[in-house]
Amino acid sequence: METEIIQKLQAIVGSEHCTTRLEDLHCYSYDGRANPSLPEAVVFPDSTEQVSQIMKLAGKYQFPVVPRGAGTGMTGGAIPVAGGLVMAMTRMNRIIEIDSDNQVAVVEPGVITIDLQKAAKKVGLFYPPDPASLKYCTIGGNAGECAGGPAAVKYGVTKDYIMGLEVVLPSGEVIHTGTRTEKGVTGYDLTRLFVGCEGTLGIMTRLYCRLIPAPEAKETFLISSDSLSAITGLVAKILNNNILPCKLEYMDRTAIKVVSGIMAEPPGEDVEALLIVELDGTGESVAEQKQRLLAMLQVLDEFTVHHAATSEEVSQLWQARRSISPATLNLKPHKISEDVAVPRSRIPELVAHCETLSAELGLTILSYGHAGDGNIHVNIMLDKTNPQELKAGEEAKKRLFEFTISIDGTLSGEHGIGITKAPYLDLELNEATIAVMKQLKTLFDPLNILNPGKIFPQSPSRG
Repeated sequence: METEIIQKLQAIVGSEHCTTRLEDLHCYSYDGRANPSLPEAVVFPDSTEQVSQIMKLAGKYQFPVVPRGAGTGMTGGAIPVAGGLVMAMTRMNRIIEIDSDNQVAVVEPGVITIDLQKAAKKVGLFYPPDPASLKYCTIGGNAGECAGGPAAVKYGVTKDYIMGLEVVLPSGEVIHTGTRTEKGVTGYDLTRLFVGCEGTLGIMTRLYCRLIPAPEAKETFLISSDSLSAITGLVAKILNNNILPCKLEYMDRTAIKVVSGIMAEPPGEDVEALLIVELDGTGESVAEQKQRLLAMLQVLDEFTVHHAATSEEVSQLWQARRSISPATLNLKPHKISEDVAVPRSRIPELVAHCETLSAELGLTILSYGHAGDGNIHVNIMLDKTNPQELKAGEEAKKRLFEFTISIDGTLSGEHGIGITKAPYLDLELNEATIAVMKQLKTLFDPLNILNPGKIFPQSPSRG
């Protein structure tokens, strides 16, 4: 990147908020998953006006710009694969307003997810999306990927809580989408278009988030079994019994093993899988749901039920669940981490397929995740320095995706496509659908300067 461009960037944000130091560039060259790629500069804007000026400069000199939140993404969405500029949104971290009367929060994209939850809780409200990285990830990044989390089974995902946006387009123009009202059908729903676009169509600089009343009560249960198929099949039975947990999480035996040291009472050696079931709502509704759940399980001998009675026990349980992903690296130095989603009734088929892949390819493959909405995280463990394991891992990934699509599933429930899943996009979307998406990208970003190289396959090869 030419010195003239760097000087102009420094003039926009201040010299202390624009860096080309090699050590800084390395820090912004990777995310939670994919191989690193160095940017040429990193800039930290503080306002919508600064973002707009940067994009106008990018258009004039035609250099790539990659918007970035906290870098916790799992598919390479924030990696500057074409070099250029990383625009880190961490300084735009203000909670501008909590409108408790209308249950709306107005925030900037750099707000940490848990900070919004805490601010809402102070006025008796609740922001439900809760990705595993909620203590570090940002609202802007969540919106860019349409993040979910354990609570999605009852409350939905990020797109269900973004009412409107302020967005800077690749041209530098600023637009506003959506409303602060519960209803609004003026023109096209551009809000939904930007949420989940992985930063390829525009840069969100203000988000209008829906809040809801905080639940009064919660009850948490751990259900275990020595039968993997029984646990995965139980998900549909619970939901079809007029029980709607706020969280319904699944863990197989390998996932249990890697976090058993965190659990107050680790399951026995014979346990093949477990479900964490959490109920919330008014005290009366939780009591009724609890009674219904226990009555259903009482006649099913293949399950053992444990009630997490104290707040400490509940906290330990959720800490264990959220720790699975990093803890898996104790098994192997690397992993291929996928977040496929299938209809809930077909979870047993997906899990059984993972078991088959593990046996046939000689790999450790574990599964866990959001069973309530069919979003299962499949971790394929391997040592990438071993050519045979790497080849087997890629084969497992390909066969996982093919099977997922064959049972009416989707390649990604919440992590997005980024660069790691782009070569497989045509497994799910036909040529005409991909063409329309590419046309939208060209319409918004004719110079292809905003987060280029993401979502769409750069070559027909899947490796």
